Amino acid sequence: MTEMFGSHLSIAGGLHLALREARALNLDCVQVFTKNQRQWSSPPLTGEQVREWFDVQRETGITTAVSHDSYLINLANPGAEPREKSLRLFRDELERCEALGIPYLVTHPGSHMGEGDDAGLARVVTAMDQLHADLPGLRTVTCMEVTAGQGSNLGYRFEHIKTIVDGVREPERLTVCLDTAHMIEAGYDLTSAAGMRATLDELDAVVGIRLVRAVHMNDSKTPRGSRVDRHEHIGRGHVSLEAFGVLMNDERFTNVPKILETPKDVAPDGRPWDTVNIEALRGLMMPTGGTKRKPVGVKMRKKT
Repeated sequence: MTEMFGSHLSIAGGLHLALREARALNLDCVQVFTKNQRQWSSPPLTGEQVREWFDVQRETGITTAVSHDSYLINLANPGAEPREKSLRLFRDELERCEALGIPYLVTHPGSHMGEGDDAGLARVVTAMDQLHADLPGLRTVTCMEVTAGQGSNLGYRFEHIKTIVDGVREPERLTVCLDTAHMIEAGYDLTSAAGMRATLDELDAVVGIRLVRAVHMNDSKTPRGSRVDRHEHIGRGHVSLEAFGVLMNDERFTNVPKILETPKDVAPDGRPWDTVNIEALRGLMMPTGGTKRKPVGVKMRKKT
């Protein structure tokens, strides 16, 4: 059973450098911002930047990439001006991904700003329809990410994602991104193998697992139902290793990019944390013959 592991890596100094770092970390794929995610506008991609990206993809062999949009974007915003700014920025994000051949753009559904889930979700549907109409024929599709549900954020229930996908005129242009930290923080049971299986069954019944195109593999510093988004290294938070193991051994996710968004500090043993976290996940995979490998270098944090 093969898997596709990656990490969200920095583009400081050039987009292509994230590909080189991914290769140095022995990853199979990568997630990037295609621009400074803290700014509303950025210079357009140059021909040289695009050529360099494709050249380094060929050089490294890392041809699968995912992008995450700017956290400034809120397609559910009820205000006319901030909503228009979000639409412009998201349009730019889609066009950048298209130019770079990045098939998936991950986004959070947005925040309803006190007007309620239904009103916020309706605005997201309208925004996606407008973007799709403005950009016909794009190969890049949007991955709606399951969120932790902080404040008035949407996306913390699978039903929210279903409402958006079912509501747009071109549903084939929307897919799903899971986040294990967000899911437990939103209240889904990722504290055991049985809990993870039940959660995946619910996901399949509500949205359809076939729509999942990316998974953010993060542990959570905060407990189930906290609605507070805080990522932790694998095996050191509130998502159980057994729950991660179910996900790792579910063949429906074999070819789905599994992306770390965990802190980038150096681990106590001197290795990059990405290496340690990937090793922990690989250790949960069942090899041919059915005997699970023991996770190496992972000590569970005591739950409080």
